[in-house]
Amino acid sequence: MIGRVCFVTDATAPISVMDQARAAAAGGAWAVQLRDKFASDANLCALGVALMADLAPLGVTVFVNDRVEVARAIGAHGLHIGQSDGDPRSVRRRIGPDMLLGLSVETVAHAQALPDCDLAYIGAGPIRATASKADHAAPIGLSGLAEIVTDVSCPVLAIGGLGLGDAADVHRAGAAGLAVVSAISRASDPTAATRALVDEWSQL
Repeated sequence: MIGRVCFVTDATAPISVMDQARAAAAGGAWAVQLRDKFASDANLCALGVALMADLAPLGVTVFVNDRVEVARAIGAHGLHIGQSDGDPRSVRRRIGPDMLLGLSVETVAHAQALPDCDLAYIGAGPIRATASKADHAAPIGLSGLAEIVTDVSCPVLAIGGLGLGDAADVHRAGAAGLAVVSAISRASDPTAATRALVDEWSQL
């Protein structure tokens, strides 16, 4: 089920990506998105294979960020792409009909021009400015999130500067859940941080 809490890995965090992912999975995240802008495809493939094996018993969905060929090579459950990662329709043809496909949407105009490519969800944001992605677009705020939700037919995950205490506002805006990075990767106890986010969402 797409929603609640999706964790996006942080290659520069104090703990390893594997430990981040294990902690998020143990805390109840429904999905882990493997993101590393600087790792080679070979290294990311090796990490992805290990990650999928580790998380399989927990039933966690594994997405690869941006790297189409890595997602295909490791048999990832899903691929997440941004606005600069090529035509989503072409990407859909490359990954086939069964892999989940997520797309970042940074503006209302992006949402209004969504291509027909069987998207599983869109990631809308950033909601707020965030240090976890230096080149992020201008924040859209909760009002921008609400407007995007009304323009699309697939589930929306809010992303960007979100953490504990934001679930109610994100839910009120119509999103299916939230995607977080540093709220988990840089928490003193990432498992507890994930569980708190999941519990907060579940209580709505």
